[in-house]
Amino acid sequence: MSSYGRFADFYDELMQDIPYEKYVEWVVNHAPSEHYSNLLDVGCGTGTLALMFHRQGYQVSGIDLSEEMLSVAYSRGQELGASIPFFAMSMDELEGFADLDVIVIPIDSINYLQEETAVYETLKRMYNALRDGGQLFFDVHSLFKMNEIFMSGPFTYDDGELLYVWHTEEGEEVHSVFHQMTFFAIDEKSGLFERFDEEHYQRTFPIKTYVNWLKEVGFSNIEITSDFTNDVPTEYSERIFFRAVK
Repeated sequence: MSSYGRFADFYDELMQDIPYEKYVEWVVNHAPSEHYSNLLDVGCGTGTLALMFHRQGYQVSGIDLSEEMLSVAYSRGQELGASIPFFAMSMDELEGFADLDVIVIPIDSINYLQEETAVYETLKRMYNALRDGGQLFFDVHSLFKMNEIFMSGPFTYDDGELLYVWHTEEGEEVHSVFHQMTFFAIDEKSGLFERFDEEHYQRTFPIKTYVNWLKEVGFSNIEITSDFTNDVPTEYSERIFFRAVK
């Protein structure tokens, strides 16, 4: 499986439809930086959200499994004069963090964990890394998105300089998806299109399962919303948001 290798160069362009500002607003409304200053961005990718949180006054750190993604994030932070430490680390092996005020696991990052034990271990480590009263924010793909929307592919994208064909198929586990993406990107030197391929696997779980895990590791005051709104999830919601307090 690729860990967003060559994909890191084009990740931001392909994520333009994500309303990052709403994610930041969600966190700020519940955990303003004046009272919750230390924030960890888990699965930080190319640092888009980390930098947005930095501008909101948080003391931000970020972790991601992909060194390629972190390289982009670090360079972006340096260009903007933001001193944000980034670490290559798997979320289910989080260590070295304590007394954090806020942890975010944004944009379905937790869905890349394939095993139930890994998801549970992640939530447990997040709980241990937070201070009492600290808050965890994360989102996941809904069952509807996994089982229906993703299965309606293939999907395509073409802006003249980057083209991809994205095939999906049902994974081995229930509520899982195997993503196969073929990219064609213009090489700046030759002017020719270069092909590269990415393979990713995602798995999600019922809302009740996530809630049970959160409670088992010690979280309370669990709030569930959907699709970047304050609305409760419906059977047709695509993205489920969780906020929990230690």
